[in-house]
Amino acid sequence: MNERTFFPFHGGVHPPEHKNLSSGAPIQRAPLPSRLVVPLLQSIGNRARLLVNVGDKVLKGQCIGVPDGAISVGAHAPTSGVVTAIGPATLAHPSGLTEIAVTIVPDGEDRWIERQAFDWRNANIRAVRDYLRDMGVVGLGGAIFPSHLKITDKGKVHTLIVNGAECEPYITCDDRLMREQAAGILTGAGIVRELMGAERVLIGIEDNKPEAAAAMREAIKTCGFHAEVGVVPTLYPSGAAKQLIKLLTGIEIASGTRSTDHGVQCFNVATLLSIWRAMEFGEPALARAVTLTGHVERPGNYEVLIGTPIDELLPLAGVKPGADGYIYGGPMMGFELPALSVGLSKAGNCVIVRGGDVLPQRPIELPCIRCGNCADACPVELQPMDLYWFARSKRFDKSEDWELFDCIECGACAYVCPSNIRLVDYFRYSKSEIWAEERQNRAAHHARQRHEFRQFREEREKREKAERLAARAAEKHQAAVSSADPADAERAAKIKAAMERAAAKQADAVVEAAAPVAAEAQAALDPEKAERIRAAMEKRAAEKAALEGMSPEEKAAKEAEKQAKIQAAMERAAAKKAEKAAAEAIPEPAPKAEAPALDPEKAERIRVAMQKREEEKARLAAMSPAERAALDAEKAARIAAVKEKAAAMKAAQNENKTE
Repeated sequence: MNERTFFPFHGGVHPPEHKNLSSGAPIQRAPLPSRLVVPLLQSIGNRARLLVNVGDKVLKGQCIGVPDGAISVGAHAPTSGVVTAIGPATLAHPSGLTEIAVTIVPDGEDRWIERQAFDWRNANIRAVRDYLRDMGVVGLGGAIFPSHLKITDKGKVHTLIVNGAECEPYITCDDRLMREQAAGILTGAGIVRELMGAERVLIGIEDNKPEAAAAMREAIKTCGFHAEVGVVPTLYPSGAAKQLIKLLTGIEIASGTRSTDHGVQCFNVATLLSIWRAMEFGEPALARAVTLTGHVERPGNYEVLIGTPIDELLPLAGVKPGADGYIYGGPMMGFELPALSVGLSKAGNCVIVRGGDVLPQRPIELPCIRCGNCADACPVELQPMDLYWFARSKRFDKSEDWELFDCIECGACAYVCPSNIRLVDYFRYSKSEIWAEERQNRAAHHARQRHEFRQFREEREKREKAERLAARAAEKHQAAVSSADPADAERAAKIKAAMERAAAKQADAVVEAAAPVAAEAQAALDPEKAERIRAAMEKRAAEKAALEGMSPEEKAAKEAEKQAKIQAAMERAAAKKAEKAAAEAIPEPAPKAEAPALDPEKAERIRVAMQKREEEKARLAAMSPAERAALDAEKAARIAAVKEKAAAMKAAQNENKTE
């Protein structure tokens, strides 16, 4: 590939570079700080789940937090020492909010855990992704996107882009990494290339880094695979993934698509170096290169442990008098640090000390004049002035319609704004409000689903209970019809009709109250329930018919057998209940002696009552028709007396209500 061949993207700006301040000196290793404040949230996803407690001794590289879900990475102890605190700590974020962090006091020994290389050549792609996730490897270009999610299956990517553009002013840590560790970067690129089956490797470097480009070309000669260095014009934001892909390949990543949809994937040089260290040496991501520059005596680059407090890092560069602010990241996409006590995160590639003529305070914000400069500078071809008005009026739905989430927050629009409007701040605000509303909607939807399912469950239980009662009533009715005389049969028929009307009324109420999902479930369950009830009723009728054809001796034997089965079933139920109570072992307020499965006295009373009932049936069967008629007349008279008494009481109650 000819290094002068490139495909320009829309917009972009060229602010003063100021890279010569820190690019001349090699990377130095920062000394151990007095404490390390390691946040459990080290990527754009979920925070890691805590594994340690206050007072625990940890070794360098020991996992102190395991990933929580797919979009998450592990957290590790940057050095050996003692955990002295776990709790909220100010996060290096524009919001200044707190996040759960682990504070470690180093013991000075810097003792490692046992390490071993990962056999990535013989591992499946899923095992590789899990390993990188557990090792805490994220994008070190500033986005901190979990790197394991960018490792695709073979055949999906044909071009691997190595991002060494480092387009933002002041920052030079990637420049120094390419000069000093080009072989390691290319080894990491080779690992990723082989894992994804990429056919070619393109290395993008801006033309203001000739030493880095030369070092990478020299390392390509011995890397074992073909790669090309593409030197692109210095234009911000050429280091953004979509813009660099367009510059090197001519492929334009449309809105709503990903680079892998076009067969391209992009990795930062520092990220590839981290992947190489993790795969070949078993080292988690514990440190990163950081540029210290601006209003300082000794601008330069340092290898710093994650979690190092910024107030212990700045003395390495020697802050000059008159410093009035500290920018975390570059001047275009960075933000003012909320406090110097924050621990360095994996996104922290630069700290700029503001003061004197270095990044003076921006002038006061003026009204938008709709000049269109922001639209001309936008590399994503958005309309920033319209997005600004939508944010001001809180019309976030319109912001989404105008592709707000395509904004890469590069700050080019704010840089060229003659009214000094901090446009990126408005865009970040809009995004955060939209995300918050989406979280609320998801929570409300989940709560609604739980409520509907609870209603469905309650109605289903009511319906099943009604069905059980109806089945029992049907069995009793069938038994009464089989054994009673015509008068009893008539009364039983009336009782059955009343019960059927009550059951129908209750079923109608259940159907009306049930949710749609319950109605669907009922439609699926009722036929099966009805079939079981019908089968039970037929079985019971057959048993009654067989019983009627038996002699008195056979009936007595059958009744005795039935009573024995009932007794055995009751004993089994009591034993099962006792076993369950013993297994649950729930302590009682006051221990009580366990009652026997069936009280002998109660059983005797049941037996006497049953015998009395049999004798009554035999006496009725032996009566003449005249005697039975007299008995029925006496019984009817008693019933009529009870009804008259009830009617009188009801009339008295109504009279009292009227008064």
